[in-house]
Order: sequence, then structure tokens, then C-alpha cells
Amino acid sequence: MESDADLIRQMRAGDERAFVSLVERYNDSMLRLAASFVPSRAVAEEVVQDTWLAVLRGAAAFEGRSSLRTWMFRILVNRARTTGSREQRSIPVADAGPAVDASRFGPDGRWASPPEHWIEEAEERMAAGRLAGRIRSAIGDLPDRQRQVVTLRDVEGMSSEEVCEVLAISEANQRVLLHRGRSRLRQVFETDFRGAP
Repeated sequence: MESDADLIRQMRAGDERAFVSLVERYNDSMLRLAASFVPSRAVAEEVVQDTWLAVLRGAAAFEGRSSLRTWMFRILVNRARTTGSREQRSIPVADAGPAVDASRFGPDGRWASPPEHWIEEAEERMAAGRLAGRIRSAIGDLPDRQRQVVTLRDVEGMSSEEVCEVLAISEANQRVLLHRGRSRLRQVFETDFRGAP
């Protein structure tokens, strides 16, 4: 498999196959991220198409100060934010409520009842396809910023530095959003799997 650096070099030289390879490699990831900013899949697809056009037009200007993936995702986020604003959907800077119900903690701040180890029994409780669907649904139900950070970190495998660059947020904010998102997901799955046959 060719590296992103090789592909961008080939693209600059006019090789259309290099561009097709980039689209095959990143289109699904870009679509997942775009969907967290805009109200529908159709609008997300439009944002991704606009992003690919911008990548084509801007390939010669790419300086390599960040990874190609980070550069492309940053373009996508900028376009998605603009489109999301146009679609009259705002993205909150912070979340109002706690990630986990306070009653789950004792007066000393520790878990009143420690989280169950549901993952060990997940295969016995549910078919893999249903579990994957539930995970996608639970991620989709997260508040926008948490969903974006969790998607980039846990689904796309980006580093915290890349996520901060792509979303233009601080390291501290990224950590808080990731923690809250993961906590909400953990709570959903503990509730779903508790007492399942």
C-alpha cells in the first residue's frame, strides 16, 4: 500500500489513480465525521464532495506541516461547520450536563457500584452485527462535540494532537470531550447489557 506522501506526490504529477486511491482510503471516514456536523446524510455527502474538490485544488499548496489525513480532515471540518451553520444547526462549545448520573458515586467520589465488565459477556448476549449497530447508534446519540472527538479518536484512530488540529480545540477540551463521550457510551452499554440473558 502506498503512503499518503506518495499518493499526494503522484496526484501533483497528474496521476488520477492516486486521487482515486485517496478517495477509497478516506471517503468513509470523512463521511462519518461530516455527518456529525450536519443534519442529514445527503448534506454530509455534499460536504465530502466539496472537500475532495478542495483537496484537488489545494494539493499543490499542501506543505506537509501536518499529515495529509489531518490536512484533509481540517478542510472537511471547516466546510462542514460552514454548511452546518447554513443549515441552521449550531455546535455547542461545551456540554451542559454531567456525563454520568451523580447518584452512581458515593460521598467519597468513588463508584457506588463499580462498572460491570459487560464486554466479556457481550458475544454471548448479542450477535456481533447487532452490537455494531448499537455502537453506531450510541455514538450517533452523543452530543455533537463528543461524537466528533470519539469518532476521530476511537473509530478513526487519530491521535489527540491530530484531533485537536482537525477540530481546532485545546488538548484539555479534547480530553474532557473524549472522557465525557466514553463515559456516556459506557453508561449506555452497562444499562443495555445489565441483566441481558
